Amino acid sequence: MVSSAKKIVIWTIWTILIPAGIVAAYFYFPPLLPERPTDMLWFLGLMIGAALMPFVVNRTTIAFVQWISMTVFLLYGLFIEILFMHIFLVFLLLRTKTRKGDLYRYPLNSIMIYIVSLLSGLSFYALGGDHQTFTLEKPFDLLLVIGYTLIYFVGNQASLMLFSRLFYNVKRRLMGKDIVWELASLVVIVPLGMALFILYKEIGVISTVLLGIPFFSVAFILRLYYSTDIVNDHLQLATEIGHELTQSLKAREVVDLFMKRITTIVPVSHAYILDVIDNKELQLIRRYEDGENKSLDIEPLLRYEGISGMVWGTKKAVLYSSKAEWESVAKGYMPESVESILCVPIMRNQKVVGVLLLATTEKRAYVKYQLMIVDILCSYLAIALENARNYELTKKESERCALTGLYNYRYFERLIEQEYQMLLERKYDNLSLILIDIDHFKSINDTYGHQSGNEVLRAIADRLQQFIGDTGIVARYGGEEFVILLPNISKKEALSIAETLRIMIANRPFILEQQLIQNRKRSFIRITASIGVANAPEDADDYLTLIRHADFAMYVGAKRRGRNKVSEYQSIQANG
Repeated sequence: MVSSAKKIVIWTIWTILIPAGIVAAYFYFPPLLPERPTDMLWFLGLMIGAALMPFVVNRTTIAFVQWISMTVFLLYGLFIEILFMHIFLVFLLLRTKTRKGDLYRYPLNSIMIYIVSLLSGLSFYALGGDHQTFTLEKPFDLLLVIGYTLIYFVGNQASLMLFSRLFYNVKRRLMGKDIVWELASLVVIVPLGMALFILYKEIGVISTVLLGIPFFSVAFILRLYYSTDIVNDHLQLATEIGHELTQSLKAREVVDLFMKRITTIVPVSHAYILDVIDNKELQLIRRYEDGENKSLDIEPLLRYEGISGMVWGTKKAVLYSSKAEWESVAKGYMPESVESILCVPIMRNQKVVGVLLLATTEKRAYVKYQLMIVDILCSYLAIALENARNYELTKKESERCALTGLYNYRYFERLIEQEYQMLLERKYDNLSLILIDIDHFKSINDTYGHQSGNEVLRAIADRLQQFIGDTGIVARYGGEEFVILLPNISKKEALSIAETLRIMIANRPFILEQQLIQNRKRSFIRITASIGVANAPEDADDYLTLIRHADFAMYVGAKRRGRNKVSEYQSIQANG
């Protein structure tokens, strides 16, 4: 996007330079009018025809007009060539459907055309070129054409690179695909321009027809070929993206990768992924606007509600080229600047599981083949998301306690082994372990029932997790026991944490429903815990010993000495 300030700069430069420059060209390089001035209109017609058959390579619009403009320059001089190129530019911008907000492209391209035409024309004159004596019958004339063409090509590419950097903040590759296309086209364009010049001298304006028909036929075939080539490239890219998506094992990573890659295939300023929740509503799970992920504070949509709801209900993708087409359909949130919209259902097993909506501020930004490509990508997304979610669920079930949501003992054993290895590699100075056992837990089950006992375990797990946060790892050790692993935490710090936890458990009553009492009355009960603390390398030489010593401290130092206490392994040994 070009900022408003830069647009003002472009128009200012154009206003100062171009009108005065064209007038100067008229006086310094007056037009060489033919005996039949209407002959010039045939060449202008050729140029307009070339403007109506452009194609885009690397977001650069290419129209093969140089063979005609070169002939116009050789026949009628620099002023007429500059004038005709500006008329050509008007038709080119009309053909590419330049919208109101992009009108700055006319002065920008006008400046480029003037500079390039002036440089190449001056080079022709500097090399000794003269329109009156130029016939293309002498070897020197051929050198003049080659020099003129090279200056034109180099000047054009240099201008594109400079202006792209200054106004679009885009650094163009020195040998991008668009430059290769233009360079290769010179092999055809230069001889074609020379042939047009010679034929016109021999047979007149009929030469524009004789060369124009084969040129436009080839240009049409090239456009078809390039369109097919683009589709094939995008299909190959879509396949590569699909493979990348299926390699990701986390749902969030899948969505991140999809959003990153979709912007390389189609123009996107706004993108939204919505998930079908319980087959009742569409809920936003990703919101991308102007290169950033935004908050998801947008109301859910019902089936057939708004554009996304309609796509969900009909199971059919839609493509809108402007706001006028979708304004009556849209409901809920949609940025004011949006024009083109592409909305596709995310299908799995013939069922809509989500909706992707892509949008841009440009009119007519999307074409039908892009709809097909995005539809294919959405199929890959659906499969990758399902695989990732299944993996995450399986992983969670294998690592987490179903009751409390904490890590289970099996996962904790693997984790403490890894963390102890970090200690051995001196990446940690300390590794502390806190083991917690709920006092008289059996009496809670006997008095209030096992369901209430489970409520207590869940509540304790929540308190431990909230308090520890990212400081350590909380796991359910088994039954009514919990364990906390504290990487790089000293024994003194661990004892302080343990004492805070003991007070937090003992002083804050737990709320539960009495399952065994009629009407399920709420009850408040107080619970205490016995806690053992051990540290490596101070108390243990391996991770299994660290666990045993924390367990020993908890049972011998806390349980046997009255419960509701914190005990460290070293003090027990010292008191032997």
